Amino acid sequence: MKKLTTKILNDVIQPRPHNSYKGTFGKVLLIAGSANFGGAAIMAATAAVYTGAGLVSVATSVDNFASLHARLPEAMVLDLNNSKQLLDLLTSVNVIAIGPGLEVTTNNAQLLTAIIEKVSQQRCLIIDASAITLLAQYQIDLQHCQAQVILTPHQIEWQRLSGLTPQQQTTTNNYQYLQQIAAPQTALILKGSPSHIYFNNEAEIYENTLGTPAMATGGMGDTLTGMIAGFAAQFSNWHDAVLAAVFLHSYGAELLAKDNYVVLPTMIDRYLPQWMNQFVHAKDSSVNH
Repeated sequence: MKKLTTKILNDVIQPRPHNSYKGTFGKVLLIAGSANFGGAAIMAATAAVYTGAGLVSVATSVDNFASLHARLPEAMVLDLNNSKQLLDLLTSVNVIAIGPGLEVTTNNAQLLTAIIEKVSQQRCLIIDASAITLLAQYQIDLQHCQAQVILTPHQIEWQRLSGLTPQQQTTTNNYQYLQQIAAPQTALILKGSPSHIYFNNEAEIYENTLGTPAMATGGMGDTLTGMIAGFAAQFSNWHDAVLAAVFLHSYGAELLAKDNYVVLPTMIDRYLPQWMNQFVHAKDSSVNH
């Protein structure tokens, strides 16, 4: 098992080219936030914007439009129930993330199925939270998905999908089941203490070496999903981008936990640009000296 360290951040986070523009850093489509769970969409979208994604569009309930615009004017919004518009966007974005704050309904299951069938191999598809429950409950096929798929369950969501109880979720069992249900270009981020990251086409398993009980609060997973989307959108090596986003999420929380009993997801968002900038500067310093 390979343990993640700050090296992954130094490897992944790159200086921004002088001749860049917003399109240089990727486009994210986040499908999140039914009417009663607008906060999940806001937290995920904020993390995607603050990690540096060039353009972020949020498909959410119309009930969330005003609050999302008030909290995050950088994001664009569209109606979660307009499935034709969502599916038409799949060819113009780099990353699609679905699941935070979604209700488990037949309509959302049909939307997820259509996305899995239509998304191309040039795209990254993050399946999180309720979307994982949709996979399990509606037995949606992942094996023929052409995109680079990232699954982000916690232990109970993984149990729903795999049938493995938390006690049965050994690295061997998890890896074997991932190979059974998913295409080769699929990653599994099994959130826990510690979190483990599996890649379906790679025998190596990665362990996140950081994390704190201060992170145990609602919305933390939504923020991680947004961070993964932001990293995958702008950094070309999606494999390492996934690892870096997972590590930075816990790295930042540990920094904040030194002075805070509880670390809220919105606290992490606030400092993401600063933390990322530190690792760019550290890289520049090592080159200059």
